[in-house]
Amino acid sequence: MSNIVEPLVGKIATRIRAERDRRGWTLVQLAEASGVSRAMISRIENGESSPTAVVLGKLSAAFQLSVSELLARAERESDQGSVTGVDTTDPADRTGPTGLTRQADLPTWRDPDTGYRRRQITGPDFPADITEVRLPAGAGVAYPAAAFAFIRQTVWVLDGRLTFHEGATVHELDAGDTLELGEPAPCTFQNSTTAECRYVVIVTRGRRQ
Repeated sequence: MSNIVEPLVGKIATRIRAERDRRGWTLVQLAEASGVSRAMISRIENGESSPTAVVLGKLSAAFQLSVSELLARAERESDQGSVTGVDTTDPADRTGPTGLTRQADLPTWRDPDTGYRRRQITGPDFPADITEVRLPAGAGVAYPAAAFAFIRQTVWVLDGRLTFHEGATVHELDAGDTLELGEPAPCTFQNSTTAECRYVVIVTRGRRQ
């Protein structure tokens, strides 16, 4: 079974606070940059609330990080060991000299709101960020345009059907279909079917020329 990062509320809280401190931002400044309320950010940083995928998307966009980057940094927090029975060893310590990582060791994060699951395929030193996502039937996750301003992204559907809203344009993607995102726009990943949708997101940093 995958290493579920869901219980790592404390590590995510610490990472968000660290990213805010690195920029010298107050809670109010982060709230203004992200569109997440000051009260919600405070609860997340204090470990009182587990952020949803939508909230993580907004905070990541404010930090100019992908959600995967933010979660990876949280997982690599300095306090090693087990939290609530979950292996939180640095992925570099789990990977052999050939760069091999077993399926059971791939970190997976579950959205407490929708049940959406992200499994990180590539490590922090790989030049592309590749993530497998399982979107439950009837679920949807929305991200602001700012989340795509500093990255290039391709979506590849593996199983099921994905309705992808890219600004005012709606794409219906079936298994095997791919979509390379255009200019930054508010985007929604929507599963309007009665079966789970599984897809891969491939991200590289850099603006379009």
